[in-house]
Amino acid sequence: MASQIVSGDRFVSGEALLERAGRAASGLESLGVGKGDTVALILRNDIAFLEASVAVGLLGAYPVAVNWHFSIAEAAYVLGDCSAKAVIIHADLYEGLAAAIPETAAAIVVDTPPEIAAAYGLGEAPVAAPGERRWDAWLGGFAPLQSAQVSPGTIIYTSGTTGKPKGVRRAPATAEQSAITEAIIAGSYGLSASDTGVVSLVSAPMYHSAPNAQSLFSVRIGADVILQPRFDPEDMLALIEKWRVTHLYLAPIMFNRLLQLPASVRERYDVSSLRFVVHAAAPCPQHIKRQMIEWWGPVIHEFYGSTEVRAVAACTAHEWLERPGTVGRSLAGAEIQIVDAEGNALPVGEVGEIICGHPTASDFTYQGDDGKRLSIDRAGLIATGDMGYLDEAGYLFICDRATDMIISGGVNIYPAEIEAALARVPGVRDCAVFGIPDDEYGESVMAVVQPIEGQQLTPASLADALRRDIASYKVPRRFELVGELPREDSGKIFKRKLRAPYWEAAGRRI
Repeated sequence: MASQIVSGDRFVSGEALLERAGRAASGLESLGVGKGDTVALILRNDIAFLEASVAVGLLGAYPVAVNWHFSIAEAAYVLGDCSAKAVIIHADLYEGLAAAIPETAAAIVVDTPPEIAAAYGLGEAPVAAPGERRWDAWLGGFAPLQSAQVSPGTIIYTSGTTGKPKGVRRAPATAEQSAITEAIIAGSYGLSASDTGVVSLVSAPMYHSAPNAQSLFSVRIGADVILQPRFDPEDMLALIEKWRVTHLYLAPIMFNRLLQLPASVRERYDVSSLRFVVHAAAPCPQHIKRQMIEWWGPVIHEFYGSTEVRAVAACTAHEWLERPGTVGRSLAGAEIQIVDAEGNALPVGEVGEIICGHPTASDFTYQGDDGKRLSIDRAGLIATGDMGYLDEAGYLFICDRATDMIISGGVNIYPAEIEAALARVPGVRDCAVFGIPDDEYGESVMAVVQPIEGQQLTPASLADALRRDIASYKVPRRFELVGELPREDSGKIFKRKLRAPYWEAAGRRI
């Protein structure tokens, strides 16, 4: 277990975390949670997130990391889809999402700690409502679990290639498969139980698969784990200096925010302790990555993969500088192929669909949707929805996506959901939503809207209407109002024609 886990002025030893997790596991067992069940975690980056994740795993159950930005309707969908037996939620989030929790799921409320309240400007923590189970007091009423199961891992909900998010649920792993998974994570994040003095900083939200894996693996190998309640670039630099951080995962948007700091601020902090900084989850503009390598040195790594397939390719700073734009070569045990529409392998340098995976690792399915899992299976490998090519040395380059999925700031956003919400806005006749290049986010969401004749719509009014229906990060950052949308002969909107000029202007090969 971790040497210590730190959040703000609070800290807990690894032994204490495991003891508290054991008590929480007994408590969850008393609520009927058992092997194969699910427990939803609607929590910000907090020590309780790690305690709860470990506790659920001790029962052989699945913690389900839920995006706490969700609206009531979005959260209710996930909680219902995963059939959560219990929901563990921060007190300030409980106020807004209580209506999303099914009557069949027990709610356990975690007091919002002061560092999180301060980071989000929440003011005083909410007062406990009568009858609420409060995390600290509740778990203190149980003895630690005596017989632990093997954790099956966390269920992460990803939009993938569907309008509704899908929960990626791993099959129980054999000992050999568990060792393979450990090796994948260790290689991706540069973490090893044999390393000494590892200090792992978690700045990205732990409801995402990469920081979730980073944080839990860091705990397991005995690293010190420093939690940043909310990403702030200068605060992160201060944490690196204060705790002599060695390992860090960042999304490319965080690089951008760091580089936006004045040079005098960036030079104020000592980041020489960093050994392994890895990014993934979204395209990183080449000039941004080059500037980060110049600043932090050759400690910048990258991996490519997905929640479904895990990491399948990786590269060092030196490899990337030799081949700018690559996401790396295949990791040990991973397979990457480039195929055409008929599934035939394509030669070096030719763009096609990327199919990949770890054939000997534990398999997955989508929670409640085995059919969707089968639809992306390609003879044992998985279609990621990305288009790309391999060079003569086996380095992978990403060109475009075969689907319309948008990755903005490391978050998967599916246009169909936004288009459906726009269609409900009075005055909208039709619309198309797609991703366009964005130096900060990798991609940003754009909507082209055709109003009903005579109706007066504005970008501001459309954005306001959408915020009442979907999470704010899904609201398009740019709107364009047109008299007519281009259509194919079939009547379907010709979205590629709308999208192509933006990507061509950015120099992307499509």
